[in-house]
Formats: sequence, C-alpha cells, structure tokens
Amino acid sequence: MAQVVDVRARARFHLPMTDRITIWHNPSCSTSRKALEAIRAAGHEPEVIRYLDAGWTAEGLGALLAEAGLAPSAALRRKGDLARDLGLLGPEVAEDTILQAMLKHPTLVERPFVRTPRGTVLARPLDRLIGLLARS
Repeated sequence: MAQVVDVRARARFHLPMTDRITIWHNPSCSTSRKALEAIRAAGHEPEVIRYLDAGWTAEGLGALLAEAGLAPSAALRRKGDLARDLGLLGPEVAEDTILQAMLKHPTLVERPFVRTPRGTVLARPLDRLIGLLARS
C-alpha cells in the first residue's frame, strides 16, 4: 500500500481520463495487483486484460514487446520450472522459440505489462510504472 501513496505523492500530472491505460493482469500476482492499485491511485480506470484467460496472439504479444523495447527473452518469466523444463533458459535459445513457447504457455510471459499514452512497460519492478505515470 505504501507504493500507492508514493504514486500520488510523486505524480506531477494526471493523464486525461480519455487516454486509455491498459494492464495485462494476473490477479494471482502481487506485483500485478500493486500495479493495478497504482494506476487507480493515480486517478485512472484501466482496461484490464486477464491474459491467462484471453491468451496471446503472435501479433499482439509481438507488438507489446516491441512497444516496450523488449526481446522475448527479456520478458520471459524465469521463476518456476516451466521455462527450465522447456529448455528456454540457455543463451543459445532463439527469440522466436521463446515467443512461440509464450504463445502456447501464457504463464511464461512476465507480468504485468502496462500500456499508457506515454509508453509501454513491463512493470517489474513497479518503479518502472511509477516513473511512467509520473513522467512529465
């Protein structure tokens, strides 16, 4: 909860309510829940996409990664056994191989991603989102 108060204190502007913010959200993830709280504390009601339910398309995930300036390997969730069991953790693994695995197994995508009119970030750590909301 301290993070939410910090967002209010540090924000130097609020995006107009007509400017859409979207969060790719996993309600089971504490960082994702904190990101959603931070967005709301900054005065916005985001579009919430539960990507584990909706899944990913190659075009959608590819565009999101490009907007955030990330290769699939940079957005790969390494926690847990799945990435290791699928052999995705080595430096020799092709980015397309990782992307294809993410499409089949949405849990492999680190979260949360947040898109705002000011940019798109993988909000881990949460300070990346706070910086985006507070950027002037």
